[in-house]
Formats: sequence, C-alpha cells, structure tokens
Amino acid sequence: MGTKRRKSKKTIHVSNMDKLVARLNRSDMSLDEFLFTLDGFKDTFYENSELEMELLVSNGLPIELDNENIFLKTTRTPFKEQTFCIVDIETNGSDVNKGQIIELGAVKYKNGKIIDRFDSLVFAKSVPRYIQEVTNITPKMLENAPRIEKVLEEFKLFLEDDVFVAHDIKFDYNFISNSLKKYHLGQLENRKLCTIALARRTIDAQRYGLDFLKELLNIKIDNLHRAYSDALSTTYILEESLKNLPNNILTTEQLISFSKSDNIINKGR
Repeated sequence: MGTKRRKSKKTIHVSNMDKLVARLNRSDMSLDEFLFTLDGFKDTFYENSELEMELLVSNGLPIELDNENIFLKTTRTPFKEQTFCIVDIETNGSDVNKGQIIELGAVKYKNGKIIDRFDSLVFAKSVPRYIQEVTNITPKMLENAPRIEKVLEEFKLFLEDDVFVAHDIKFDYNFISNSLKKYHLGQLENRKLCTIALARRTIDAQRYGLDFLKELLNIKIDNLHRAYSDALSTTYILEESLKNLPNNILTTEQLISFSKSDNIINKGR
C-alpha cells in the first residue's frame, strides 16, 4: 500500500531539508507540490510521501496545513510570541559514537517569560576525570539516573516543534539529533537559533563565550558547565539579544535570518 520502508533508514538529507525550508521561507506551498517535492528526495525513511511528511512533523519541523497549503509556522509567528526551547547538554565525550549525554537541561521561553523547564541527569557507566573536574558530575551521581533512551524520548516530547536555541548550536543540536538517530528515535528537524551568533549582532562585547557574557550582563547563575544552569544563563542572553533587535525584525524566521546576517558588531573581535 506504499507504506513499505526503504532498506536505507536515513531521513531526508540535510541539503534537501535546507532547500525545502528555503522554499517554504519564500512562500507557502500547495500540499501537492510539497508531497511531490518529498517524492523527489532519495534518502527518505518512507516511500509514501504523506508518511514522510508526518515523520517530519514528529521530528519537529514546524509546518502546518491551511486550505490545502503547507506553510512554515515560523514565517508567520511574531518572534515575541514564539516558544523558544533553550538547551544545554553535558557529555562524557565529544563523539556521539564513543560518548553520550550525561545531563540535559532546557528552558522554555515565550513572551518574555520562562514557561517550562527540563532537567535530567543520564545514566552512564563512566565519566572521564577531566569531565568530572569541569562539570562536578561523578559516576556515583549517575548510577540511579534514567537511561539515555528514556531521557531522549521525554526531551523530544518536551521540545515539540519549538525553536531549538543553544550557545553553540552545532554541538548541542547535532549531538542530540545524532543521539536520537542512534537510538532509533528519529532526529531533529526543528528550526534552530545560536545565541553566540545572535549576540554577535546585538550585544557589544569583547568575547562571546557563555562565562564572559554572563559577567558582562550580570547574570548571577552559578554551576557553570551544568546543563540546566547553562541553559538558564543562555535564556537571559537570548532575552537581552531580543531587546536589541532592529525594528524591522518581526517574525521568527526574520530573527533566524538576522542571526546569520552580516550585521556583526565589532567584526574584528
């Protein structure tokens, strides 16, 4: 009935997703055009494009159907009304194939307020000494923590299709997405925003590391290099950045585009 899975269990390749999102950024797509576009992608999970669309939605792509047209919700949502999920992780290694998440923290932020939180240690058999020294997370602390599959599943439900925010988006987003794939829990297709990139365009600073910006902005949160505390600190950096946006930035997609623009403060730094 067209629901048979391909031998390859990869979801849509990143370049195809970038093209699809760029197309939706320009204008809405008819449902038929959207499904036809999915049919043209080679590395899909399902042969059936309607099932593939459902998979993208379950993986956090913020699309919605309106009168037989598909639109990207972030193109219509004012950034002030957008729910941002600010995330930080601690890991026992930088490679998802050799290490894993040992702590995951997240803050949901909307309309100038923190509306929800996620905070969990993750069971792991070992934590290298240098990681223990940086994070103060010991193997003893993780003995009774939930398993990685359970934490990832709960976090994905918590995240929904909110904009994924992190202070160094490539590491946190990719590590979590690759971890989800590793445990057959899908992957991330959420829109994403890096607070380092955004801060470089909205905050005049000598450096843009988390600890430096915390001091500059007088963010009084201890426990540096602990997931929830760093996610909370990042939330206040996001909040400060949003205050300093140009007046012509109105929607969430405009905000994301601005964070990648040439409007960098102090380009020599």
